Amino acid sequence: MILLISDLHLEEQRPDITRAFLDFLQHRAPAADALYILGDFFEVWVGDDAISPFQREIATALRKLSDAGTRLYLMHGNRDFMLGKRFCREAGCTLLRDPSVVELEGHKVLLMHGDSLCTLDVGYMKLRRWLRNPLSLFVLRNLPLATRQRLARKLREQSQQQTRMKASAIVDVTPSVVPEVMAQHGVLTLIHGHTHRPAVHRLEVNDQPAQRIVLGDWDQQGWALQIDQQGFHLAPFAFAP
Repeated sequence: MILLISDLHLEEQRPDITRAFLDFLQHRAPAADALYILGDFFEVWVGDDAISPFQREIATALRKLSDAGTRLYLMHGNRDFMLGKRFCREAGCTLLRDPSVVELEGHKVLLMHGDSLCTLDVGYMKLRRWLRNPLSLFVLRNLPLATRQRLARKLREQSQQQTRMKASAIVDVTPSVVPEVMAQHGVLTLIHGHTHRPAVHRLEVNDQPAQRIVLGDWDQQGWALQIDQQGFHLAPFAFAP
């Protein structure tokens, strides 16, 4: 059995989400052969050298699950694209490229965070290309910590403001891009997060039935996709009291 989650946006200001995630790790995740976290795991990440006690607590909880036998995989999101190898070593996670093609319970699946599919948001796509450029990442990682923190706050505020102003279709996945990307990777199942619009979308890829599964964000409730011998099961669950 495989579990996939995304968009927890963990931060100290939301202890309810942290409690829900730690409860998930303790009671549900141990039954899984693998847990995939598809981006925006943390609300912000300015570098592995700036890990806080709160973030180290999360790493310790993940390491405990990994040591117990559940394989852990982590993918960058648009909020935490500076997560690095140091955190993954502490947490017992394998860092996945975005996109990645994997086999899950006999199904060939394309995994993505999802932001690269929002091609109508021209301004964001331009910023994303700049931020993910290896040279830009090198420069960012070598900025003083205080500068990185100020830049992260500024980017976060701009993102929230611009998202409120943009039309719904612009900040969602571009439908015409999906079958093209799936055909390029030779898959009939795509799983991603980012949009906070959990759903299972049916489509065709090269005249074959296909599906795009969108993971939900953790805000008022949690979301998880379970893959087992019976198929794909996307469902919400209530936060523990």
